[in-house]
Amino acid sequence: MKYKNIKLRALEPEDLELLYEWENNEIYWAISNTISPFSRYILKRYLENSDKNIYETGQLRLMIDHVEDKMTIGTIDLFDFDPFHKRAGIGILIADESYRRKGYASMSLTCLIKYCFKTLQVHQLYCNILANNSESIDLFQKQGFVRIGIKKDWIQTFNGYLDEYMFQLINE
Repeated sequence: MKYKNIKLRALEPEDLELLYEWENNEIYWAISNTISPFSRYILKRYLENSDKNIYETGQLRLMIDHVEDKMTIGTIDLFDFDPFHKRAGIGILIADESYRRKGYASMSLTCLIKYCFKTLQVHQLYCNILANNSESIDLFQKQGFVRIGIKKDWIQTFNGYLDEYMFQLINE
């Protein structure tokens, strides 16, 4: 899937080191509900099973490639895919800070939303965003996501608890 200057692609074995770096970066643990590192062995097994489709696993991870630079800059995920209720959660990471705030997350999100609504026939998408993550809140709101709730003191951090907002986009 391609949109403007980004391409969303399936996982490849060559992505192991990037996934290892990103999944084990403690900065992202609060937003991904991770509390311990992943081994290369576990991630390698994950990559080996990435050929299964979203209907089997309930999730889909795509890598975000910058077309001109020929560089993988992040990942975008569907999770909690429910084919009966036609909904899924969505998450995104632009890992390389030099590619942030340049529209690539928005392009990736646009591309994945189209895929979800047209190909997967999803009725709604949702995401959970920490209340202090104004960049992600702005990103999802610009894509039409609406804040529908707040989970008070939901995520524990080293500095205390953070609220988490829930956003939803319904395919009308």
